Amino acid sequence: MKSPGLLQGKFIFKKLPNGNLDKTKVVCTLCNAELVYCRSSSSLKYHLNAKHPLANAGDAGPSTDIVQGKSRRQTTMFECNRGKPVSTALSAKLTNLLAQWIATSCRPISVVEDDGLELVLQAATGDPSYKLPARRTIMRRIHDQHAAEKAAKDEKMVDVRCVALTGDHWTSVNNDNYLGVTVHLIDASWELHSFALGVMKTEERHFAEACARQFLDVANQWGIADKISTIGTDSAPNMVAAGRILPFEHLPCVAHVVQRAIVMSLREGGFDGALAKCRKVVGHFKHSPANSDELNVQQSSLGQVQEPLVQDVPTRWNSTLEMIKRVRRNRDALHTTLSQQKHNLALPTNAEYEKLAKLEKLLEPCRYITELLGGDKYVSCSVVLPALCHLQHAMKISDDDPAYIVRFKAAFTKDLNQRRENINLEWLKVATALDPRFKDLKCLPRAEREPVWAKLSELVKGEEPALQPLGEENPEPPKKKTALLLIGSDSESDEETPEDNTVERYKVEPSASLDQCPLKWWSEHTAVYGKMAHIARKYLGTPATTVPCERLFSLAGHIVQKRRSSLSPENVNKLVCLSDWWKKEK
Repeated sequence: MKSPGLLQGKFIFKKLPNGNLDKTKVVCTLCNAELVYCRSSSSLKYHLNAKHPLANAGDAGPSTDIVQGKSRRQTTMFECNRGKPVSTALSAKLTNLLAQWIATSCRPISVVEDDGLELVLQAATGDPSYKLPARRTIMRRIHDQHAAEKAAKDEKMVDVRCVALTGDHWTSVNNDNYLGVTVHLIDASWELHSFALGVMKTEERHFAEACARQFLDVANQWGIADKISTIGTDSAPNMVAAGRILPFEHLPCVAHVVQRAIVMSLREGGFDGALAKCRKVVGHFKHSPANSDELNVQQSSLGQVQEPLVQDVPTRWNSTLEMIKRVRRNRDALHTTLSQQKHNLALPTNAEYEKLAKLEKLLEPCRYITELLGGDKYVSCSVVLPALCHLQHAMKISDDDPAYIVRFKAAFTKDLNQRRENINLEWLKVATALDPRFKDLKCLPRAEREPVWAKLSELVKGEEPALQPLGEENPEPPKKKTALLLIGSDSESDEETPEDNTVERYKVEPSASLDQCPLKWWSEHTAVYGKMAHIARKYLGTPATTVPCERLFSLAGHIVQKRRSSLSPENVNKLVCLSDWWKKEK
């Protein structure tokens, strides 16, 4: 039987004095309100939603909603909260979170003008009237958040006595040049921290004097000019010259040194022909989606993983090794695909594939070294000399080596030894001695060990009393990687008599195991060695490469895109810094 009235009896027609029904007017049975009825229930439904949202859920109670012709369903949160405006506190919180999301995830500021995002937040808050904040509001919040985070970073650097910097230049898609600077320090709790100081736009040409002045400007802005111990850059002549001008030590990037030695050695080793064929094959598939799809089909038919080929670039570390590995793994798939395409592109011959296999074995230790030294969350400066010693051992010529391998190894060793003399060996030697894992100095010739201990004794004598910090564990490279660095270049270290008693006690202390964090070791021995602990904090906090700046520029590349090329330099700096700081705090 049909329910009387309209909308399941919630409305009834108005009764006239003569007993007849007025079909143009209805009365709400919930509040006795009189409404006009024009053969449409739209206005009646609006009245129920606005005045009686819970009663509109149906006869089963407020937790259900009966829809004509459909089954019952539970009332949504949006329906229950409908009509309740977002509070001022919640609106402010949403604005702050939007600003943080835009900075951390490298989103464009214009995302606050997206209608879809506004609809999502309206549904989430239950307020159909909620409006996204304006661009100026978001940028103002980003500036406030940058100021608050910078104050926290300033406070962290107040108590430290030594910091290390890395710096490099980068060109945006808008052809603007930026100088990126990162800072590295070990705090009183023996935790290693690394974060961005800024990405500042530069207008001057990169002459040595200008580069040195720019570094000092960044240091003065943060108030750390008197705390800087070292600055790491690449080996560009202007950067090397700027390092000589600056009043602190300069450390060239060791990863750049290894990569340059590889490039020079490939020319001498006679691999040009095989590598040229690989590059042409990779280019054939990289520049054509159709060719790439055909290669994927062949990889699947052979039971291989579908993977793209990699083109090597001289300035991209380990790209030559990755190109060789991909080409060799997909040898059969490449041959089948090119034969079906009836393409006259020449693949490497069997003899050249054999040469590439041997080259892959030679480049693998170089990849291991660049990855080991490229971290910014663990100590890397003290690992440089053991790492280079490991490379020297891997490049020793044997009687079984063919002529082209002999030429490659000889050229690599010669070039690396020449560049090794310009990487501030004096600083690296002291850092290695202060690492309890490598303090036996097996990576150095016997004649070079005594001067290192003498230098360390002089540093201890001239050092002021050190603080007494607490110790905490810090992440370290995997044991299987650092284990390779134990290979020495000479016999075991000699028994020597250092001049300073503290250094003498440190020398006879048992060496730490390779899987033990050197910072944790020092936190446990700070009270024993006093002044020497502060020297360790100064030397071990120095990074071995400029990889932190490379990562900073990768982050900046996501922010300064073609759609966002009009960002002001100030906003670029604050967005990059905020994204870097928040990501490293996770």
